[in-house]
Formats: sequence, structure tokens, C-alpha cells
Amino acid sequence: MEGFRELTIADLRRETDDSVSVSFVIPKGERDAFDFLPGQYLTLRAKINGQDVRRCYSICSGVNDGEIRIAVKRVEGGAFSCFANDDLRPGSTLQVLPPDGRFFVFLDARRAHTYVAFAGGSGITPILAMVKSVLEVEPLSRFTLVYGNRDSVSIMFREALEDLKNRFTNRLSVLHVFSRELQDVELMNGRIDAVKCGVILRSIINSQELDGIFLCGPAGMTAEVRRSLSDHGVADERVHSERFTLSPESPTTGTEAKRVRWASQKERSGNAMGSEVTVILDGTRTTLWLDRYGDSVLDAVNRLRPDVPYACKGGMCCTCRAHVVEGEVEMDINYTLTPAELNQGFVLTCQAHPVTDRVVLDYDAR
Repeated sequence: MEGFRELTIADLRRETDDSVSVSFVIPKGERDAFDFLPGQYLTLRAKINGQDVRRCYSICSGVNDGEIRIAVKRVEGGAFSCFANDDLRPGSTLQVLPPDGRFFVFLDARRAHTYVAFAGGSGITPILAMVKSVLEVEPLSRFTLVYGNRDSVSIMFREALEDLKNRFTNRLSVLHVFSRELQDVELMNGRIDAVKCGVILRSIINSQELDGIFLCGPAGMTAEVRRSLSDHGVADERVHSERFTLSPESPTTGTEAKRVRWASQKERSGNAMGSEVTVILDGTRTTLWLDRYGDSVLDAVNRLRPDVPYACKGGMCCTCRAHVVEGEVEMDINYTLTPAELNQGFVLTCQAHPVTDRVVLDYDAR
């Protein structure tokens, strides 16, 4: 398993009043480890006010940019986002995990594909990496971007998008949708929802000709767009989405876990059975006793092994995944593991609880 590396910040650029992008110096010996697919993310780690804080941020650079750059938008009260926007400087260092994530596009210079992306706010970050990379690596492919923001001032990477439009006039279309700024075309006013998406699919994009659809933004937006795509006969396997934040919707609307437990607090407190849990991390085994209805595997392991990989703890980023070598666990929620990964025995340890008397999990197999 690839562990955290200490990387130096090469450049910090103000993208909007409330967002910055950050590039890193990648030592020569680490360049292979930091190769990335457009759409993947980095997990960053820092001590902030004495606390160990970890967050995932998507890579916004293209594969031919000669750098690896992420973007951080300030979130009200967000420990890491405020720290990044206020305190980071060129020359500062951060702990960084190599690129990860399954929201990406494979590139093939021989193909002529038609892509569309729906992005909202900072959801443009991984989408920008995809747009840049596809246009530069696949000369026969086309890309349409539908990008929602409050207004023109809040557009992240506005200059970069304008530059791409100028360079790839015949292969890139960008539709800006503003919720708080009036535009001449009524379709471009308001929020990106199922109705607006339906009009775009009928009048601007031929949904049956799309080879890849990418969604990244607020959960409500992605759910609306998915509904519209389904109504227009777009197969699920062509739609790929990245989740930034948890939503109040039921976890069952995400990728289903192989086994999901919905135990009430009363049920949990009434059963104190425990399990012997062994984890393999960087070739070292650590064994602990864990209440089956108490902490997650990740929380328990983190107290003994602070180097255990994790970021969101919400079942979204997949940084904490591990392979079940022995025994059985159940997950509370799962937004990211695919059915194939579940069948192979991978679980999200931030959501996992032991079921059998003995469980062995291998982080190195991730």
C-alpha cells in the first residue's frame, strides 16, 4: 500500500474569492507513484489546531500539464478548507497520499467519443482534468460541459475554460447555468435539474450518441440529472458520478453493499458480542478486540495505527478500503465500491463492523 509522502507546495493560485488551487513538487523518485487518471483525487493530511485532519481533493490538472494540482473551495467552518485558503504558501509542506479514486476517464488517442459532464460549483475540479485530458489526448473526441454556479463571479477556472474553448472551438461546448444572475437564454437561468437536463438532452445533445456522462456536484443536482438521463434511456453503465458530501437521502440510493446492517441504537447497545479483528497494513499485522455493534473497524484501528489510510469516513471516497481475508463484516453504507469489488471481498472499513468471531482485513491488497 502506498503511504503518505511529505510534499512541498510549488505554487498556490487564487481561483475565486473563496477558492485556491495548489500544485506540488513531486520528487523524481515519486513520479511513478503520482501518475494519475483524469478525475482522481489526492488525500491530504495536516495538523490543524492540534488535530490530525485529512481531506480528499480532486486533481484539476490535465495529464499533459506537467504538474499535479488540486483545488480547495472554502467551506463555512471547514477546518482544512479554511486552512488551505488562509495559511498555505509556496514552500509549505503537506502529507499526501498518491492519487486514488474510481471517478475517471481512460484515454485512448484512437477513439472518437462524445462526452458530456454536468458540474456544480467546486464539482468542476475533476471535470476540468477530464476535459483538458480528453481534448488533448483524443483528437477525434468531443466534450460538452454544463456547469452550474451562483453567478459569473463564482465560476472556478473561468480563464482555463475560456482558453480551452478558444483552443478547441469545434470540439468543446460550455453551457453556464446561473442560479442568481440573469442570462439572455432562459434555459441557462436557475439550477441544473431534471427539467433543464431534459431540454438539453432533447435540443442540444443527442443522449443516444453519448459514450460517457460524468456528474460532479451537489447530491440534489446529480440525482436530478441521473433521473433525467434514465428517462431518456441512457444506460446506467454510461453514467459516472463523484460524491463530495453526504446527503439526507437513504444510503440505499448509492451502490448497494453486499450486506448492509440497519441496527438501531437500542439494538446495538443490547448486544455486546465482540470479535477478534486483525488488520494487515504495510506488511505488519495488528490485532484488537472489537464490539460488533460499537466503533467501525477504521475508528478502532486508527487508535493503534494512526497511519491507516482514510479521509472522509462517510463511505464516499474509498480511501479506507480493505480486502476481507477471513471472516465476515457488514457495512452501514456504501457509495463507492462497485458490485464487482464487493464480490471480490473489498469493504469500506469506515463503515465496517465484524460479524464473525474472527476477521482478518488486508489494507495492502487495495
